[in-house]
Amino acid sequence: MTQTTYADLADRVVVITGGASGIGAAFVRAFAAQGSHVAFLDLDTQAGEALAQEVAKTSGTAPLFVPCDLMDIDALRAALSKVHASLGNAAVLVNNAANDQRQVLSDVTPGEFDWMIGVNFKHVFFAAQAVVPQMQARGSGSIINMSSIAWMRGAPGLPVYAGAKAAIVGFTNSLGRKFGPDRIRVNAIAPGMVITERQRRLWYPDEQVITEMRTRQAIPDAVTPEDIASMAVYLASDASQRITCQCFRVDGGLA
Repeated sequence: MTQTTYADLADRVVVITGGASGIGAAFVRAFAAQGSHVAFLDLDTQAGEALAQEVAKTSGTAPLFVPCDLMDIDALRAALSKVHASLGNAAVLVNNAANDQRQVLSDVTPGEFDWMIGVNFKHVFFAAQAVVPQMQARGSGSIINMSSIAWMRGAPGLPVYAGAKAAIVGFTNSLGRKFGPDRIRVNAIAPGMVITERQRRLWYPDEQVITEMRTRQAIPDAVTPEDIASMAVYLASDASQRITCQCFRVDGGLA
């Protein structure tokens, strides 16, 4: 896959949540390839350290990995403060971390509901809250929130996840309206069926099911983490400087 180079992203500070694996790791690699100063947060220390070492070898500069439990908002704020102290004001925030746990509506407890909202939406809100002042200080910024086609298509096994991902679009629009005068752009990406290692292990072990799902796409090729990262890099760059308050589907035209 040929990657477009955006010269304006060189040396800009990019912060990514949930960046140690899957789509998040593709974000880390893509922004590092642009010459950005990348920092990423994740609970998985082993995977995070391994990715930082890998990217250092390919890009020449190691991204800053900060271990963090995003469910702990005080820890999230501390991690973002560490990034700020190390790299300076963030130009880009990619709110990526999520968990698409399948659930049956009648079985969901209040505790499980709160956990799902916490892992899929709460940290998105508070990461943006922490980073917006940095973007105001530098005079511009781009916030990219990860949504999902699950809420658009009404995925029946994902009642809380779908609700959280719909909430992210509402939050994206609100934030974009509020901080547009500061030239802070806020957009969302809604991926389709992206088969990461985790997705294959937990939800799609049967290759035939994957094949059948892809026949429902207008473009039958696999949607990859790199496809999602390409959209994020574009939305972070000045090439999209008049685009805000939008949610972009990257799903191959899934029906």
